[in-house]
Amino acid sequence: MIGLTNLTINGRVLVEPKLNRCRALFVLDKVDEILSWERHAEQEKDTRFVELGQYLCEVRAGQYWKLENLGSFDDFLTKRFPESRRKAYYLMAIHEQLPRRIHHDLQQVGWSKAAELAKVARRDGERFDCATWLHKAIELPKEGFKREVERHLTGQETEPWEIIYFKLYKSQLPVIERALETAALMLGASKSRGYCLEMICADFLAGAHLEDGNSDSLLFALGRLYSLLPEPQKIEFVQQIERVR
Repeated sequence: MIGLTNLTINGRVLVEPKLNRCRALFVLDKVDEILSWERHAEQEKDTRFVELGQYLCEVRAGQYWKLENLGSFDDFLTKRFPESRRKAYYLMAIHEQLPRRIHHDLQQVGWSKAAELAKVARRDGERFDCATWLHKAIELPKEGFKREVERHLTGQETEPWEIIYFKLYKSQLPVIERALETAALMLGASKSRGYCLEMICADFLAGAHLEDGNSDSLLFALGRLYSLLPEPQKIEFVQQIERVR
């Protein structure tokens, strides 16, 4: 069957497919045709990724790479995908994991979203809600859909992030490290240093705006400071506010 590898036990091949030379030549030509077409059609790039994934699965299953005197399927992928074989495996996963009935619709979402869909399908198995996830893939931007998939797979909220660089003098490091350690003690050791830094900044903003009388900025800073607190401290904070009132 297309998409299946050789049957092996402990690395020993038990069933080796009979090489169909005519079919192999046809499929190899199709792979090269699609890859060449993608390179010359930047505006429509990747619209044939489902078809390409199907042919790649067949090359692997039928061992068509032997026709080119290559040592393995990985050698075949290295030749066709010199920059990265990862995309090829993503395309194969799309073909293997996603129901055939939605393959035509995948052109609306692109290969990177389809690869995320394949992750959900592999994880959920028979419980995979194909229509709902396809709708999300069509409606959401790429990064938003990726976060939705990650939240589904891990059960954790995610949000965009970036790395910020700035220079510090060695004499400044002890103060900064001490402040981060103190914030970590308040928030819990599992919190990231970036999370702790935001806590420190929010605390500074709250104090600064308390003195300059900017109530809107003070409210924002206090609200963000509150959101950074662990749940038990949030409850304690609310109780203290109630007692003051």
